[in-house]
Amino acid sequence: MQSLDDDQAVEVVSIPLAGKSSIADHMVIASGRSSRQVASMANKLADKIKQQFGRIVRIEGLPVADWVLIDADDVIVHLFRPEVRTFYNLERMWAFGDEAAPKAATPGA
Repeated sequence: MQSLDDDQAVEVVSIPLAGKSSIADHMVIASGRSSRQVASMANKLADKIKQQFGRIVRIEGLPVADWVLIDADDVIVHLFRPEVRTFYNLERMWAFGDEAAPKAATPGA
């Protein structure tokens, strides 16, 4: 989170995944203003994780950098350009169970 803040990430959100998924404990979603900023944030974050925790992370999407996924085992980080983040809306997808879901209309009702 500090690395993203240092790199001026926009709208940083942390979503706890305990009880929702076994893929990780937390998911972090953030935006950069451009593909160049997204790529830079991803590279710096990967370097910091390697230096501080001795882990080599897996990175997907770096060449285009519209949406970069960083898999650091217990934390998954998604870095987006704003338009791409709005389109995929991961925050809403992973919010299931956090609020009451709207009821579907029943046929004939």
